[in-house]
Amino acid sequence: MKNSLLQKKMAAYTAPQEVMKAGLYPYFKTIESGQDPEVVYMGKRMLMFGSNSYLGLTSHPRIKQAAIKAIEKYGTGCAGSRFLNGTIDLHLELERRLADFVHMEDALVFATGFLTNQGVISSLTGRHDYLIIDDSDHASIIEGTRLSFSKVLKYKHNNTESLEDVLSDLPNDKIKVVITDGVFSMEGDIAPLPKIVEIANKYGATVMVDDAHGLGVLGKNGCGTVNHFGLEGEVELIMGTFSKSLATVGGFIAGSKELINYIKHNSRALIFTASLTPASVASVIEALNIIRDEPQRIDKLWENTNYAKKVLSEAGFDTGHSQTPVIPLYIRDDQKTFIFTQMLADDGVFVNPVISPAVKPEDSLIRFSLMATHEKHHIDEAVEKCVIAAKKLGILK
Repeated sequence: MKNSLLQKKMAAYTAPQEVMKAGLYPYFKTIESGQDPEVVYMGKRMLMFGSNSYLGLTSHPRIKQAAIKAIEKYGTGCAGSRFLNGTIDLHLELERRLADFVHMEDALVFATGFLTNQGVISSLTGRHDYLIIDDSDHASIIEGTRLSFSKVLKYKHNNTESLEDVLSDLPNDKIKVVITDGVFSMEGDIAPLPKIVEIANKYGATVMVDDAHGLGVLGKNGCGTVNHFGLEGEVELIMGTFSKSLATVGGFIAGSKELINYIKHNSRALIFTASLTPASVASVIEALNIIRDEPQRIDKLWENTNYAKKVLSEAGFDTGHSQTPVIPLYIRDDQKTFIFTQMLADDGVFVNPVISPAVKPEDSLIRFSLMATHEKHHIDEAVEKCVIAAKKLGILK
């Protein structure tokens, strides 16, 4: 292999290998089954508390059948971008359904959620405009701002006084877009949208909400964070993904017809990317049908969430300010977070570690997430094992 400067730099990157040698590497685990409450990993049963499938729809027979029918009719892919030959009638049907679901005029489907944020944010504003983001916003939002050439400013996490301090210093005649997660994917807390909208209106700013973790969870019939706060018509852009409650992969942006028209013709991430596959599109449509037909799934999700939060808190865990099915168990030490994750894996519980730089080193945590398909005995078993591991590590007394 050529011994280039790039190759030397890559060879010097050994951090993952060092964690592997310690037997604590928690990433790229190979699951041998569906994303259900119990999964198979390395041939053994594990309780799954690390999934984003909040409504437990990834194995729903209606969704599987919808995907199969779409493949039979349209094939496995569209062989082009939405801009050219890659749009099928199912894409348009899904966009109509999504716009209706989040109570917006129009919607546009992208190949992934990450690409949605990257492609939308990078195309909206110019060099003399401003993007204002929460300092805990998702990485895809950050990547979109970097590609925008706009001036990017951050405000303290969910701190509306900090947001107002930022906006009050900006010129009135420039475009200003405030971008926030609806539900923050690591901490599980909800953005204070009513106050954010109030401040944005005061200073002539637009609000965009990344509702990847709010759709299917919050609001009437799972319509999301904006609906949860009764702010339809006040938020100009709602972004969502299909890889959480909607059972597949992909993303979308919803807004006015004028905004969607502009994004359609200016977003490189849409124009130069192959379109979402027929199977995925059909899966989302059927997921929306199931959310409509089986409202008890959202009720069960919240029943599980409230129960898990109660027993984890009673056990002594620090669960922060979570208000959703994403429950952080704060460990506040990167190494202990890795060790705790591995102890749980050895004991048959799958959770996700979150360490720096994803969070501050003093905020490292275990991300414990609930699904509608969990039963009480799954939660009890997982919490019991969490308590045993935490006591061994001195996290709990």
